[in-house]
Amino acid sequence: MDTSQESSRGRALRLAIFNHKGGVGKTTLNVNIAAALASLGKRVLLVDSDPQCNLTAYLIEESVVDDLLDTSDSDTGRTLWSALKPVADATGDIRVVEPIERLPNVFVLPGDVRLSEFEEQLSSLWNECFQRKPRGLRGTTALGRLVDHVASRFDVDFVFYDTGPNIGPLNRVLLLDCNHFIIPVACDLFSIRALKTLGYSLAKWIADWRTIVDLAPTNQDILPGAPKFLGYVPQRYRVYGGDVASSYAKYLPRIEKSISSDIIAVLRRVRAELAPRSASQSELAQVKDFGTIAIASQAEGKPMKDTSKGTPEQRRDAEAVFLEIAKRIIDLTERDLQEHFSL
Repeated sequence: MDTSQESSRGRALRLAIFNHKGGVGKTTLNVNIAAALASLGKRVLLVDSDPQCNLTAYLIEESVVDDLLDTSDSDTGRTLWSALKPVADATGDIRVVEPIERLPNVFVLPGDVRLSEFEEQLSSLWNECFQRKPRGLRGTTALGRLVDHVASRFDVDFVFYDTGPNIGPLNRVLLLDCNHFIIPVACDLFSIRALKTLGYSLAKWIADWRTIVDLAPTNQDILPGAPKFLGYVPQRYRVYGGDVASSYAKYLPRIEKSISSDIIAVLRRVRAELAPRSASQSELAQVKDFGTIAIASQAEGKPMKDTSKGTPEQRRDAEAVFLEIAKRIIDLTERDLQEHFSL
């Protein structure tokens, strides 16, 4: 079975901003890029697939979050756990839940701390895929099929998964459900070292899924299993006099080198089309430490450009950089689709 063929499951492009290292600003990027895409006329679905529920807490009022979590086990539950509980309990298939429109044209599928229970099931479901068991394939594709329904019903253009800081079975199925992924990198030594593990893990997941697809019955849903590297975003560095501070600037060439050797080269050995030939054009933008307005963005549940804190210049800078990333995402994904259909 050819995993390179276009998925028939919905038209929305799926992306993950993924780095298993914590503290690199994945959730903040998700919210602000989604808002920028929405301002460009795109409809975006944010899927809070991290059991820590940071994205849900970012965008939804605390009292509403408490109610969502308190009722997630009920028939009226609206979290990802509410949708996936029948699969985790082996009592049925997914139950479709409706997202919450928190920003104009930005919809949120709320997370749930109990997603960790679904993640525990994914390890055994993954092994069942190798045994050609339909239950394994249904469970492994459950979250992706839920997203299909929601994205189709709400006419979504882009889906962004908010991933947790780990290399575990939940992130594995999320990445394999994605068309593309973006790597956020902090300007420090630990982020650079983490790239090696990230690249190796992705390559193994993709190779293992190709084996599963070859074994799978032809009438079963499968994940696309070929996430392409769209680019990386160095961020959270300080600026002095308009330039990157020297203590951070020294890391930028090292990040590019590691992206080339630990991500691009590793993925291209699995399948050449999974990554560009060079890292030099893979930097989507640089996101400096926005300090006050970044904190206000989380506290107020708004993108940085709309916060009540900071200076007008800071808000304009934030708006500009996230629009730059959004435009690059649109350009690169449209170009990728054009190249696919020209083959």
